[in-house]
Amino acid sequence: MATVLVVDDEPDIAESYGQWLRDDHDVRVTTSGEDALEALDDAVDVVLLDRRMPGLSGAEVLEEIADRDVDPGVVLVTAVDPGFEIVELDFDNYLPKPVTPDDIVEAVEELTSTGGYQTPGGESDWPPDEGPR
Repeated sequence: MATVLVVDDEPDIAESYGQWLRDDHDVRVTTSGEDALEALDDAVDVVLLDRRMPGLSGAEVLEEIADRDVDPGVVLVTAVDPGFEIVELDFDNYLPKPVTPDDIVEAVEELTSTGGYQTPGGESDWPPDEGPR
């Protein structure tokens, strides 16, 4: 059972995400970046993080996570279209709102079942075999 920290400034949305995950995970729900940082500790495996929030934004929460001695997987869940500035953010997955329960569950499972993105084992199929030249 993984510990998931849900962060969204809209309480109904945050609670919905939490309900979708509670059967299989320990869930902590917060509605601000400040509260999220108070709830964050080394037991947290995954953070579902809204990108735009009053007070501390999702980007600012990401910076603080990076400065701490914790390493949760982070899924940005947001209605904000990604721009070039997103390449500077340290996250594992990006889900555009609106999301379904399956979207949330799959994103968390992806990060918890493999421990995050890992290099696949086995032989490479690159470059593809193009036959004789």
